[in-house]
This record gives sequence, C-alpha cells and structure tokens, in this order.
Amino acid sequence: MNTPYPSLPGADARTVYIRPVAVADLPEDIREQAEGREVIYALHGADGERLALAADRSIAFAIAEQNDLAAVNVH
Repeated sequence: MNTPYPSLPGADARTVYIRPVAVADLPEDIREQAEGREVIYALHGADGERLALAADRSIAFAIAEQNDLAAVNVH
C-alpha cells in the first residue's frame, strides 16, 4: 500500500510522482470514499511517501500545480 519508490535521477523535493492505484488495494475507510471508482490517483514525493489521493489524473496534476510541484506520470 505505501510502497516506497526509489527516487528517479534528477528528482528533488519539488517533484511529485502521480500513479494510478487500484481502490481494492486501499484501506476500507478510503475504499468507502471512492464512490464506486476502481482506480484513483496517488501523488508521491521523491522519497516514495504518499502525499495525497485524487479521484482522477487531471485532479492529481491540478493538486501538484496548485502546490508549485512538478508532476511526473508513473505507470
């Protein structure tokens, strides 16, 4: 669930990584809030820490932009 990811070359504290997450893999309390979605998007810091969850990819990128973060898509 909170699997740390090694940072990519050139990553810094202002970089976030956005990746899809299967709702089924999340804790029950978060699954209840997913409103029937099968996939949501997680924002992770360069150290792999999950910073936020978003309902869809465009919202995840908007969260990054609003917080002056450079977003990178990860599959």
